[in-house]
Amino acid sequence: METPRNIYIVGAQSTGKSTLVTALTTHFEQSSIYHLKPRIISEVARGVLQRHGFTANDITSSKARALQLQKLILEAQCEAEKAAGNQWYISDRSGLDPLVYARQYVGVDETLALMQEQSWQELQERMRSGVVIVCESGGEWLIDDGVRLMPQDRDAWLQMHGTFCQMLGELSIVYHVLPVSMPDLRARVDFVVQRWRNQHFE
Repeated sequence: METPRNIYIVGAQSTGKSTLVTALTTHFEQSSIYHLKPRIISEVARGVLQRHGFTANDITSSKARALQLQKLILEAQCEAEKAAGNQWYISDRSGLDPLVYARQYVGVDETLALMQEQSWQELQERMRSGVVIVCESGGEWLIDDGVRLMPQDRDAWLQMHGTFCQMLGELSIVYHVLPVSMPDLRARVDFVVQRWRNQHFE
């Protein structure tokens, strides 16, 4: 039996990614038509922050610290995906996320250097064969949980979404934008599942 394609739920902070992954997990676990249940990869960045003593403020207060953090997150995402082995997975972020944050908060040259890391070489190949969903920013989900980096303002929030789409385009990675105009969770799950089915059975 062919292993299903992995699903990456990515995008700017506070766009409903974790909520969507939880709902997708329930969908696949409760459905009798899916024999291979997904592994869930979540909170990778939060784990790195806790293990290495970083805070979200490090991203904006020190470019050196911000770059170090994004490299650690890149490596942690790579390890989490490799740990899945042959089991397919749904992830609430991707290897692209630290590159987007590096471009946004550190610089283009530093981002290009980060892209030379072996971990990114492995991650991008898996992304190319997966289903990438970008959650659009601009909705009512912007809530400060005291851990994640919050955008300076709404324009910065929208800019982060634009950077995700721009970099995916530059890398020729196929992606689908989950529009902010679709707030209903059931509809959001259906949006992802339909695109997953379309790509899985291509």
